Amino acid sequence: MHTIARTPTTDMEVTSIRLERELKDKLKEIAGNQGYQALIRDILWNYVQQKSGEWKPRFSRSDIRASIAATAQQEERCVLTGQLIQPQEPMLLGLTRNGDM
Repeated sequence: MHTIARTPTTDMEVTSIRLERELKDKLKEIAGNQGYQALIRDILWNYVQQKSGEWKPRFSRSDIRASIAATAQQEERCVLTGQLIQPQEPMLLGLTRNGDM
C-alpha cells in the first residue's frame, strides 16, 4: 500500500481511535518502517475511494494468476475497469501474484 497524499502531519487533524492491543500490534508488524498510523490512513483512504467510486485500480490483468467464476451477492466494483457489478450479475474473482483476491 502507498500513501495517497503526502500531507505533513502538522497539517492533519488530531483524532483518537481506540484499538485492541492485538490489532495495534498486528498493524505495527504489517506496517514495518511505514508506521502503523500511516498504514491506517492508507486503509481509510482506500475505503473512502472504494465507497465514493474514485478508487483507481492497483492491479492490472498481468497481476492475475488465477480466476474463479462467481456471482455478485451485493453491488461490487471491478478492480480492473472500475465498473459497477450489480447483485446477481456474473463476475470473476482474481487471485494475484501477491495472494490478493
